[in-house]
Amino acid sequence: MSKKLGFRKALETKVKKSQAAAKKKAISIFTAMSVAHVDDEEPGPGEVRHVEKLLPKGDFYRGQWCDNLPHGNGKFLWTDGCMYVGEWFKGKTMGKGKFSWPSGATYEGEFKSGFMDGKGTYTGSSGETYKGYWVMNFKHGQGTKSYANGDYYEGEWRRGFQEGHGRYQWKNGNHYIGQWRNALMNGNGTMIWSNGNRYDGFWEDGFPKGNGNFRWADGSFYVGVWSKDGKEQNGTFYPSGSPTGNLDWDPQKVFLEDLKDCKICPGEKVSILPSQKMPHWPGMGKGNDGKHRKISDGRLNYSWDSDMNDVSAASEGDLRDGDEGVGNLHLEASDTRGSCPQFKMPMKKQGQTISKGHKNYDLMLNLQLGIRHSVGRPAPAISLNLKSSAFDPKEKVWTKFPPEGSKHTPPHQSCDFKWKDYCPVVFRTLRKLFNVDAADYMISICGNDALRELSSPGKSGSFFYLTNDDRYMIKTMKKAEVKVLIRMLPAYYNHVRSFENTLVTKFYGLHCVKLTGAAQKKVRFVIMGNLFCTDYVIHRRFDLKGSSHGRTTAKPESEIDPTTTLKDLDLNYIFRFQKLWFDEFCRQVDRDCEFLEQERIMDYSLLIGFHFREVSTPRTSGVRTPTGNGDCENGAPRLSQADKDQLLMDPSWWSSIKLGINMPARAEKTVRRSDCEAQLVGEPTGVLYDVILFFGIIDILQDYDISKKLEHAYKSMHYDPTSISAVDPKQYSKRFRDFIFKVFVEDT
Repeated sequence: MSKKLGFRKALETKVKKSQAAAKKKAISIFTAMSVAHVDDEEPGPGEVRHVEKLLPKGDFYRGQWCDNLPHGNGKFLWTDGCMYVGEWFKGKTMGKGKFSWPSGATYEGEFKSGFMDGKGTYTGSSGETYKGYWVMNFKHGQGTKSYANGDYYEGEWRRGFQEGHGRYQWKNGNHYIGQWRNALMNGNGTMIWSNGNRYDGFWEDGFPKGNGNFRWADGSFYVGVWSKDGKEQNGTFYPSGSPTGNLDWDPQKVFLEDLKDCKICPGEKVSILPSQKMPHWPGMGKGNDGKHRKISDGRLNYSWDSDMNDVSAASEGDLRDGDEGVGNLHLEASDTRGSCPQFKMPMKKQGQTISKGHKNYDLMLNLQLGIRHSVGRPAPAISLNLKSSAFDPKEKVWTKFPPEGSKHTPPHQSCDFKWKDYCPVVFRTLRKLFNVDAADYMISICGNDALRELSSPGKSGSFFYLTNDDRYMIKTMKKAEVKVLIRMLPAYYNHVRSFENTLVTKFYGLHCVKLTGAAQKKVRFVIMGNLFCTDYVIHRRFDLKGSSHGRTTAKPESEIDPTTTLKDLDLNYIFRFQKLWFDEFCRQVDRDCEFLEQERIMDYSLLIGFHFREVSTPRTSGVRTPTGNGDCENGAPRLSQADKDQLLMDPSWWSSIKLGINMPARAEKTVRRSDCEAQLVGEPTGVLYDVILFFGIIDILQDYDISKKLEHAYKSMHYDPTSISAVDPKQYSKRFRDFIFKVFVEDT
């Protein structure tokens, strides 16, 4: 509290000192008119007029005004010299405008809710420029950047970094064309040096990694597997036939010398963002009762006091990393407050811990012993370019695990069993592709903590187990499902390698435990990623197929809790994404469905889980956010839109966002018409909630075999053929996409 009071006093002192100078500066900028104070009598509701306003702290606004807020075209000058000229909407910069900083930097383009959002050009004080697309102050989409040091980049951006396909040109003439990730060369790409030499191949974190070839201007070339670790490097040098060919050339020279001058320029940092400068206008919100309150969004805690309301905005330089927005945290008031959904909150983790005495305790021990053996076994360096033999259905390894131990296995307290690894090289490579650390993987599955068995098996008869840290899910499989996975494994590998943001299930291992003795029982299982491994509480989850027959949860409302998986006819929301995320979502769903259709897969579904954010701005037709624990009384803490915007600027949160993981969105409540029982997507009500979304395509191992064809024929005679789940993969893919693109829409 003392730190916050000290900050406030320092801020007020600074503003008072600059007020006199700012008034003189403002008089020279604005045309001669009478200056009206913000508390002057206002016209009737909805009436727009042209005004000039002198705010209490010395800031000035000149332009169109409506309902005690800037609305239309207007100019705002802050006491620190920042200025905005352009369009406003209900007190927020919205539309086209220009923001300028005292340093001389400018942004000219589109704004949305105070953010640089849309198409725009930023010109820095050092002379560097970025021209392209923005989302919430981040460079995001297609854009070009000219750096102050003479470098140039043209291509795709994501959350402020080069990501996707792009071309970077250094001032010395070197240039790179290819894939990027987190502002580093990553993926397939070509580096061409000004002297004519070039490298074509794969990159990782800014350096050649994997298969690639280096070609000299004289025609000589080197082909091999590249790595910064000289021990992993191997290849062959092919001289051009000229006498100058160097047979003793060391590939490590590329890392030590050739790439030395190919550093990516970090660029200029924006000192303060336009959204952080947005003032708190009188009438937009009211203070609380003066008590100190805290709220939490599940990970971060923020606090505020009502006596801060007289601070209109922070000046440039007053905000530092870690204390953004402390000077303009305010509570919002609303005339209409929707009732919050009531949730039964789970008291403990989902599932039953498999402890000694559980019927599957020995099976769990066998599984853990087998995983530890498979993952810990010495193996050659992993290359992402796999040979076709690695996918051979006969590529499997059997290992005996006698209780007394053997040359390759430790002694154990379980029964005698055999362990089978299917396509071990492929799954080891998939784990590397999915950035799974071998040690972490073993600790999650084989550590001291027991697995948890979900309360009941799925409709297919499979059992599901969760690791204690919720990172991995283990599913028992039928022999037919194992055959489907092995059959489609080459196409699956190529698909997930080509599309990093794929929504299809991530598979990490395929195994079998065979018990010896009279039973001779075989248990096959696959290890997958858990979609809902998050610190956020998942308040609602839905399994969506796009069909209607039988697609409802047979549970009374009183028994539904956050662990209940609801179905298509239970869905009462649509989800709104920002344009760039929506476009990326649509592209990836199309790619994934095309892949599944080609593999003759059907009966898959989109599993969705979402968390209602506790930090909210309730509006008549805007966002309402339930607390998620039934605590919806009038005293529930709420933050202003500016404060919610600043929470969205938390860099650790943004870095964790991927398609389908930790995604911010707005959920709009829907209502189905009473005259249409099979209506899959209800009518929007205008009631919206801020949510964090998690989703992915699951159950991708059911092909359109004879049993599904018979099911289709039988059910088509009794029900509407378009309403049943068992249909041809092509028809299934089209229906699935049509439905999903009604549930997920662009936030306009």
